[in-house]
This record gives sequence, structure tokens and C-alpha cells, in this order.
Amino acid sequence: MAVENWVSRDIKMLTEFRRDLHMHPELLYDVPRTAGKVAEALRAAGVDEVIEGMGRTGVVGIIRGDSNKSGRMIGLRADMDALPIPEATGQPWASTVPGKMHACGHDGHTAMLLGAARQLARSRGFDGTVVVIFQPAEEGGAGARAMIEDGLFERCPCDEVYGMHNRPNLPIGQFTIAPGPIMAAVDEIRITVEGRGGHAARPHTAIDPLPITGALIQAMQGIVARSIDPMDAAVVSLTTVHAGDAFNVIPQAVDLTGTVRTLREEVRNHVEARLTQMVEHIAAGFGAVGRLDYIRHYPVTVNHQGATDLAAAAAQEVAGMDNVHLDMPPMLGGEDFSFMLKKVPGAMINIGNGPSADLHNPGYDFNDDAIAWGCSYWTTLVRQRLPLDPGTVVPLRG
Repeated sequence: MAVENWVSRDIKMLTEFRRDLHMHPELLYDVPRTAGKVAEALRAAGVDEVIEGMGRTGVVGIIRGDSNKSGRMIGLRADMDALPIPEATGQPWASTVPGKMHACGHDGHTAMLLGAARQLARSRGFDGTVVVIFQPAEEGGAGARAMIEDGLFERCPCDEVYGMHNRPNLPIGQFTIAPGPIMAAVDEIRITVEGRGGHAARPHTAIDPLPITGALIQAMQGIVARSIDPMDAAVVSLTTVHAGDAFNVIPQAVDLTGTVRTLREEVRNHVEARLTQMVEHIAAGFGAVGRLDYIRHYPVTVNHQGATDLAAAAAQEVAGMDNVHLDMPPMLGGEDFSFMLKKVPGAMINIGNGPSADLHNPGYDFNDDAIAWGCSYWTTLVRQRLPLDPGTVVPLRG
């Protein structure tokens, strides 16, 4: 129950690889350098097949085991993109690109999966096929969906798929996971309240959208508090309000944006319906027109029960029973691995990043001490899910 011995051979290279990615962050689908380095490293490792440009800039490596009696295939996914945030870590390997940094640890996720791919290509001690998936555009671009629409699971028909994300302030060498909804659906709202502009000294000749917007904002705060079961999680947050250009002019319209986060599809549908009613009817009550554009981005990330149990078992073999927590509380952040979990049974686990600034913070950095634990988790999961004796495979349930 520890980091596997092979990791010591590769840890210096993987750390340097991670720090190089950190110094050269790229956003969304625009990851040519990152994807190129991943593809180059996979080929150098002897991966059987490397597919580039899937989902625009995704990279997929296919590794075949010593045997394929079972015909089984599992997918392992890491994300590659960074964030539009100026870095403030002061590290020697800090971002060299102004306004961009790896503030969510995708550089570490990529390094851990690359390390596992190198070892799996060397050892081949499994029955079946491993698909390592390096995905772009997790940070708002739905890169997982793009890869799926580009034929990921048709070309690589995985039986199971697994993801891993670092968690700040969870100790190094620990993991946490839970079945069911673990991360929220991510939706965007755009609202326009259109009245009739006019002179600020003659408000009776106008339909002022500003007090209407105030009434709407106040009413929206009651959606979660008064129309959703308190046992259900939901957030409705307005984040921008734009109106007018002059101190003496009543504006024609007010534009608002915000986000909705929910953990159940029924709650998601309810919030959209209530928002639509409020925007239209409150505006109409003042003689104005209200319009809502409700944009569904990422669905709820739902860990399958059976896959969660299997992921936990692999983590327990690596870290020990006491270092794998099975009661991870759900979070209202989003994750586009949700698209993959809607297509293929699987689960996402969190790995400890040690004492750390939070994700999406200018002071955040991935902890290189986590690399060895993540690599060991991936290879242990493959060994357990694709054993050389296929008769010993634990079936995926639930």
C-alpha cells in the first residue's frame, strides 16, 4: 500500500514536464504546444497508437495489453487547458505568458496520466486496452463534449471511463470520492429588461428599466429560498448589470448576466421555468418587456455507484483504507467530465494537493508531490480492472 516502485524512475522527468506546461499555459482549444508535447511524449513511450486533433485539439493514446482475451477497454482522462488569470505564485516555474496560468492543476493532471501511460506501455501487464484521453477546453469550452462528438467512444468503445482532479488542502497521499452527483450543472443566464428610454427629468414619459430590474433581482433571490426543497442544492447568482451611459438619461434597457448551479435535473428545469416566469411577468407588470436566454453548459457530474466502488478500491490499494474518504461532499463547481459519464459508466476521484491556495486563485500551484500518488492510482486501477486473468474481473454494478 504505497507509491509503486516504477514511479521513482520517472518522477524527475514528470516533474520537469509538469513545470514546463505550467510555464507555457494555453487556453481552451488553443493548446497546440501542450497537445504537441503530450503526443510526442506518448510516441516516445511506445504507445501503440496516438490520435491527434480529436475534438479539435485533444490527444488520445491507445495502449494494448499483453493479452486481450476479455476484449475490454477502459478510458482514463486528464484535462490540459489553463485559465485567463495572472499568476502570483512567485515560483521559478511560474507562467511566462501574461494573463494566463495553470490555476486548476491541469498541468499536474496531464503529467500524472502521462506517467501512467509510460508505465503501461512498458509493462503491458494487463488484459485488454487502455485509452488515455488528454482533453482540451475543460474550463468553459466543453472539450469533453467536442471529443465525444468527434467520435471518441465510437473509435475507442470504452467499457468504463475514469477521471481525477486535485483537491487543495486534502493531504498528499489521500483521496476522496463519493457516488452520485458530485459536481453541479453549470448554466448561464442572460436577461434583458427593455423599457422606454427618456429624459431623467421627465420619468413619467419613459418606462424606467432600472426599478424593474431592482424588483426582478429581489424576486430572484426567493427562487432558491422559497421554491426549492431545502434538502436540494441550488444557486442563482447574478454577476453583471449594465445600463445607460449618461447621468441624465433613463436607459432603454438593462442587461444582466449570471449563473445557475444545480445538482438534479428536476431542480435545473424548475429554476429555468421560474426564472422565465419572473423575467417576463415582472417586466410586463411595469409595462416593459423581459427576455431570458437560459444557456445550459455542463450537466451534473454523476459518479456511477459501481465505478465509484472500483475507483475507491484502487485508491485504497495505493494509499491505504484510512487515506481514502468515501463521503466527498458535492460541490457546485462544474466539470465537463460529466459529458463522458453520461455516455460511459465511470467515476471521478479527487487526489490530495496538500496545503494550497484554492483552485482558480492566482496563488494556486499544483503540488508535485502528488504526481507519484496519481500515477500509482492510474496504473493500479488498470491492473485491477484489466487483470491478466479475465475471470477475476470484478463486474461493474449499478
